[in-house]
Amino acid sequence: MATMSKFEYLITISPLGLMYGSAGAFLSPENLVGRSGSKFPPDAATVAGLFFNANRENQFIDHEQLQQNLVITGPFWANRDTPKQFYVPIPWYKILGDDDSDEWTLLEKKHNGQPIESGKSESSSDTQWCLGRHEWHRNNKDLQPEYSWQLIDNWEFSANQLHKNKGTTQAIAKAPWEFVSFLHPKIRADERHVVEQDGLFLENAVQLDRQYCLVYLSNYEIPDGWYRFGGEGHLVELETQLLPEKHKINLLLEQKIQHACALITPGVWGSNKLSYRYPKHASFPRKGMKLLTDKAIPYRYRLGHNKKDREQGEEKYKTGRLSRGRYAMPPGSVYVFKHPLNMNWWDFPDEWFPKEGFPLKHLGCSLCLPVKIQGVPQ
Repeated sequence: MATMSKFEYLITISPLGLMYGSAGAFLSPENLVGRSGSKFPPDAATVAGLFFNANRENQFIDHEQLQQNLVITGPFWANRDTPKQFYVPIPWYKILGDDDSDEWTLLEKKHNGQPIESGKSESSSDTQWCLGRHEWHRNNKDLQPEYSWQLIDNWEFSANQLHKNKGTTQAIAKAPWEFVSFLHPKIRADERHVVEQDGLFLENAVQLDRQYCLVYLSNYEIPDGWYRFGGEGHLVELETQLLPEKHKINLLLEQKIQHACALITPGVWGSNKLSYRYPKHASFPRKGMKLLTDKAIPYRYRLGHNKKDREQGEEKYKTGRLSRGRYAMPPGSVYVFKHPLNMNWWDFPDEWFPKEGFPLKHLGCSLCLPVKIQGVPQ
């Protein structure tokens, strides 16, 4: 892992038209499942691929150095006028509806199975916090989450505080994009005519409101410009700007995680062949751990090219090979540990992550921040 502890650059990506929607999670010509494979925004791996391709065509960084040290993460999004105030996924323990809010808390169990209020143990002499004696609880179980993104600046806000500020500071938001399907022509290489056979195909694209942009964080700068981005190569405008050392995300990433943290990017753990809900490495404190999450999401990206690929033609050389399709913990997943973890994401060993050519930690997988959950020691 690169010896660094901060993200130094903020990369914004603004579409020049539509963007590609079904990121090919598990799609193949033999298994087209249409909208069920919809996935947006693109993971940081897609931006990393753009990075490597741009550097290969117009080298601005030593390529070997880039392969060894690049760390890039996302996706997030922001208003184009204020990209440093970007939105990140809301931790699952905060439930934000249009008219109300609620939170999952950890309450101590009673002997008859009914929870009691946190801190009011039945035994006044037993004050030591014990994760095994606690369980998840929320008051309004009928409330459904309507919002899934919150401003990074308000990361420590409770669900109630976020809800109060949703109108004044836009502390929470819904995704500013929608999926659209349209017939896409396949043009001849030398003429502006559709090819005679299979000249049209249905593309599952995404329309991002022009007021917004996608945001990624990196430790390297990429030249501003127009690039082809994603599976169908739609044009986007890319800009890089310095991320202040004291930016909120860097300050949060400096903090050591104690008993609880939440993912803000897809959590890819496990071996090179299998995905798990947490690292299987012996150094990961999984004993007694509690999780708050949803079903797994697909995670897939394009690998680089080997010598054989290059020899098979220019087109394949450009697109690369699809990686192994695997699953990831969804952003927002919450982990509660029995004992303080006492490390931050930068401290996580590479061995906790799968390694497909390079550790997936370098693609910003499982980026997590400390959270404060009622009933959990801080």
